[in-house]
Amino acid sequence: MNQILIKLVLIVAFGLLALYLIAPLSGQRGLAIRKLVYALLFAGAALAVLFPSWISALAQLLGIGRGTDLLLYSLIVVFLGVSFSLRRRIKMQEVAITQLARSIAVDKPRFPRSSDAAGR
Repeated sequence: MNQILIKLVLIVAFGLLALYLIAPLSGQRGLAIRKLVYALLFAGAALAVLFPSWISALAQLLGIGRGTDLLLYSLIVVFLGVSFSLRRRIKMQEVAITQLARSIAVDKPRFPRSSDAAGR
């Protein structure tokens, strides 16, 4: 029962991650949100390095025994977010490459030369 707060925080984090994956933000708004999240992550990392006792205090506040456990949970959330985001970006690039290849194939078709066709 003492870990209910961290469970709620992790569930909310995973829910936000799922929402981000289902309805990705594009354009300037999405870029601004990504930059804000990166800035918060880097600020949190810097604070964790400068004041490691704060991580332990926050972990105790959330009902976790040690600060290292809190860092592990945080890394899992960030890793999953980066992994799924990268997977989505790769899929988008594959679609773009396929469309580009099809466009090139239609614009500049390559036909076998008559001597190549006769030799077969």
